[in-house]
Amino acid sequence: KGFSETYDGLELEYRGASQLLKARARAGLTQDAVAEIMGTTKSAISRLEAAGKHAPSLSTLQRYARAVGCKLEVKLVPER
Repeated sequence: KGFSETYDGLELEYRGASQLLKARARAGLTQDAVAEIMGTTKSAISRLEAAGKHAPSLSTLQRYARAVGCKLEVKLVPER
């Protein structure tokens, strides 16, 4: 039960990390290339793409999105 609750609590982080990885793959970029575009390090990109490791700021996510040729959208969806 505890594992299930913990995993469910990280669902958003895993979905976000998956989106980052897919966007970088579509752009045909390595972590090194994205880091260079963003003016940061490969290890920072690795942490950004790792679910549950930390919570990046919206400005960091916007910079990442621009680096991989995307725009960032944030939506609030009413609960049912």
